[in-house]
Amino acid sequence: MSLVNLAHVCSHLQNASKARLGLTSIPVSKLHVNLMMGLQREGFLSSVTLGGTAPPKPFLLQTTTDPEQHEKLAQKLSSEPWNAYPVPSAEDGTPLAKDPLGNEQLYQVSVPENPARRRLWLGLKYWNSEPVLKNMKLVSKPTRRIWLTSEDLGRITRTREASYVKGLTRPGECMFVTTDRGILEARECVERKLGGMVLCRVW
Repeated sequence: MSLVNLAHVCSHLQNASKARLGLTSIPVSKLHVNLMMGLQREGFLSSVTLGGTAPPKPFLLQTTTDPEQHEKLAQKLSSEPWNAYPVPSAEDGTPLAKDPLGNEQLYQVSVPENPARRRLWLGLKYWNSEPVLKNMKLVSKPTRRIWLTSEDLGRITRTREASYVKGLTRPGECMFVTTDRGILEARECVERKLGGMVLCRVW
């Protein structure tokens, strides 16, 4: 696990949000992918897409489906859950992905076969002309890695200090921890009674 690369990612996302970018990319690694998925779950990112050096084409606006389509989709996925992960179909030679209802999607993302040319494209979110992700700071340093227990994380989520780590006092502030169950947010670690190494805090 390279915390040096993670420090570069933290400063890059912070600068990209200050520059009001809608889309930016970072290098691909397991740590970066899991952390960005966690950021998307917490609402800091709008999209996480694996692609190449060129940015992926913007998704075409789809017409809003009516409630009957949603009900039909729920019934289909309950009986055939594997359709939630569509595979490309090459009937006429051109691979087109299909959604769970069998409709052809209007977008396609090409991923290079060479792993060195792959990039992780992130969609940044804004609210009232202000970036949702304003600050992203590394907590564990490459020369000093900080490990916390679930009790320490419980004190931090209750705005108290523990093991030289300040509490979460800002509105919407999150702290991500790498555990043996993956990268989780501090409050989720407290619920599961898990400890681990603190990666970064975002607000």
